[in-house]
Amino acid sequence: MTLNSISILNFKNIAEANLEFSQKVNCFTGNNGMGKTNLLDAIYYLSFCKSCTNQGDALVINDQSDMMLLQGHYTRRDEPMNISLGLQRGKRKVLKHDGKEYQKLSQHIGLLPIVMISPMDWELIRGSGEERRRLMDQVISQSDSEYLAALISYSKSLTSRNALIRQGYRDQILFDTFESQMCRAAAIIHEARAKWIDDFSPIFLDYYHSISGGSESVTITYNSHLNSSDMQSILSANRERDLLLGFTSGGVHRDDIELQLNGHSMRKIGSQGQCKTYTIALRLAQFDFLKRQSGITPILLLDDIFDKLDASRVSNIIAVSADARFGQIFITDTNRTNLDNIIRNIGGDYKIFSVNKGVCQEPAEGGEE
Repeated sequence: MTLNSISILNFKNIAEANLEFSQKVNCFTGNNGMGKTNLLDAIYYLSFCKSCTNQGDALVINDQSDMMLLQGHYTRRDEPMNISLGLQRGKRKVLKHDGKEYQKLSQHIGLLPIVMISPMDWELIRGSGEERRRLMDQVISQSDSEYLAALISYSKSLTSRNALIRQGYRDQILFDTFESQMCRAAAIIHEARAKWIDDFSPIFLDYYHSISGGSESVTITYNSHLNSSDMQSILSANRERDLLLGFTSGGVHRDDIELQLNGHSMRKIGSQGQCKTYTIALRLAQFDFLKRQSGITPILLLDDIFDKLDASRVSNIIAVSADARFGQIFITDTNRTNLDNIIRNIGGDYKIFSVNKGVCQEPAEGGEE
C-alpha cells in the first residue's frame, strides 16, 4: 500500500500543504518544532481517525481556524483509493471513502495499515499499563474486526457497571445484565491477546537481536487476570471490593505486558539506548505482524528514531530499514546525515522535503540513486 499524495488544510501548525510522495522513501528535515512530526501525524490521522499523540480533536485544528481537512490518495491492492477526513470545532468527524461517508469510524480501522515509531514510544516502557494495552489493541484491531467490536462492547459495559457501582446499586439483575456482556467480550479479547503474544514474540526477538547485536536477552509476557480465572468469577469475587473502591478492579481492562531485559524489568534496569531499541523492535514487529495478517504492506512512519542510540545501533537500524520487506517509508530527522545514510542503503526512488514553521517545501532533492 502507498500514499501517493496528501492535501492538508489547517492541521496543527500546517495551514496548507499539497504533497506528492515517492513510492519508497520520503524524508522530512528541519529544526525541532517546525512541523515534521505534524506531517507524519496527518498521515496517521487518516488511518486511525485520531492523533498519534492522543490529543483531543480540538487540538489538531489550527489555532487560526475552526476546521481542518485531510485528503489522502492511496493505492491499495493495486486499486486507487481516496480518503478524506474533515473536522469542525464542536462537531463530529466526517470521514469519507471514495466520496461515501462512513456511518461508524470503526468501519475504517484496518483499511490503511500503518506503523509509527516515535519518541513517544518511550511511554510503552515508562508509562502505565494503559500504554501497553493500547499497543495490543492498536495492532490486533487493524487485522481483527471481531476484536475491535469486542473492545467497544466491553468498554460500554464497563462504563455502565462502574456507573452502577458509583451510584451504590446492589440489584443483582442490573449487574448481571452488564456483566454478561462484559464476559462475552472479555473472552474474545483475552483469547486474541494471548494468541497475539505467542505470534508476536518471536518476531520481536528477531528485530531486537538485529538492532542490539544479539548480546542481550529480552522477553515479552502477557499478564491478565483471565490467565488464571474467568471473567464472571473475577467480577463476582470482587463485587463488594468494587463497591468500596468505586470502580471495577479486575478484568481485561487491567491487562498488561511485562517487558524484561536479562530477566529483569526493562523499566528498572534498561538504559535509554536499550529502552529505545526495545520500543523500535516492538514497532517493527508490529509492522511484520500486520503485514502477515492483512496481506498488505503497511506504511512505516519513523519519527526522530535515532536520538539516544549509539553508532552501532543506528547502523543496525539503517541496515534493517533497507530490507526489502518494507514498502513506503516516511522519516523525520534533524540530522541530514542519518537521512542520507538511509537513502544510500535503501536505494531507489526517494524525496526529501524541508519543513520550516509549518511550511513544507517542494523536494530539494530526489530521483533515482
